[in-house]
Amino acid sequence: DHHVNYGSGSGLQDRVAFVEKDPSQYDASIRLADLQVSDTGTYQCRVKKNTVAVHEVIVTVQEKPATPQCWTEGEIIEGSSILLRCYSR
Repeated sequence: DHHVNYGSGSGLQDRVAFVEKDPSQYDASIRLADLQVSDTGTYQCRVKKNTVAVHEVIVTVQEKPATPQCWTEGEIIEGSSILLRCYSR
């Protein structure tokens, strides 16, 4: 029906749009901009021509990791081995 149903209180209204201006031209793909962790969920595409076709997609948005903290273990001597350890929350 040429519209996107955003659900209640989802905050998607300004971030979702059809990829093509006219989705009736066989491409009803949508673009979700500025992904947020709260966008994680099941999305459903319902296309109606002569019949109704429904497809669900599960989207999982993970948080961007924090800047890693890195350090070396072992004496830094040319030709010897050292261990580089990194940690990120």
